[in-house]
Amino acid sequence: MKLSKTLASISIIALSALTLAACGSSSSSKDSSSSKTTSSKTAKKSSSSAKAQKQTAGAPLKDGDYTLDETGYDHGYKVEMGMTVANGKITKTTYDYVDKNGKSKTKDTEYEKTMKKQAGVGPKEYIPALNNSFKKNGTNTNAIDVVSGATDSSLTFKNYAQQLVQAAQAGNTKKIEVQNTAKMKDGTYTLEQENYSHGYRTVFSIVVSGGKITQSKYDNVDKNGKSKTQDAEYEKSMKKVNGVGPKEYTKKLNDALVKTQKPAEVDVVSGATDSSDTFILYAEQLINAAQAGNKTPIKVSNIVYAE
Repeated sequence: MKLSKTLASISIIALSALTLAACGSSSSSKDSSSSKTTSSKTAKKSSSSAKAQKQTAGAPLKDGDYTLDETGYDHGYKVEMGMTVANGKITKTTYDYVDKNGKSKTKDTEYEKTMKKQAGVGPKEYIPALNNSFKKNGTNTNAIDVVSGATDSSLTFKNYAQQLVQAAQAGNTKKIEVQNTAKMKDGTYTLEQENYSHGYRTVFSIVVSGGKITQSKYDNVDKNGKSKTQDAEYEKSMKKVNGVGPKEYTKKLNDALVKTQKPAEVDVVSGATDSSDTFILYAEQLINAAQAGNKTPIKVSNIVYAE
């Protein structure tokens, strides 16, 4: 359905209707003590939970215990994360940073004091806050709140939560191991959504050469493979309401990833917040694939909700 047919559609045209996907960049597991609390990447609070919405597309979760661990210690800590699914619902989530002795970062009083002084928040606050937000939002990982002062850790968390959801959709209970401190291996890495929302689905690939991202190809395409950037009516309608359209925000996001090399440093495009959040989420997962050298295309059974 064309966006311009209803005013209600226009108000959400930036939504990419994603909710899945995965792991952080080599720097993502660091606490963002230097991140600006006024950053455009500090997400707005989710006004509703996925539990209150009707799912119209996306594979259901299979019961079981799903776990994810980082393989490398960054600043002395690595992420350990998990979730339990029962009767198709997420019933339990766990998340922590631990040192080589298995001690939680929340018990590191010196770290807590230093980070809190610089960023206004420490592991004792943001770790449970993120875990609670995951419990609240369930499969809608894009709705997980970004904790101000811990932006990088929040984006990494959302990425890992998405990967756990994807594993649960596939019923794959094998532990996910994220090579968070590894250098990206050269090659082309791709990710595609399987389900359409408002007539479009996301396709995304990055090219890594010399250990750097040299090309970012993020787009949304219709059932004929036509890019949303070529939909003149969609562009006009969205730009009139939000001040920006697919032609602008798609290029800005792709250019920013190549320039910064880090999804956490990609600015959210004003007027295209949801698409920007989706871009960052998937970029994190593609970088994880590049760190592992895994060129198998990532298929995301993205969950779509009724409006």
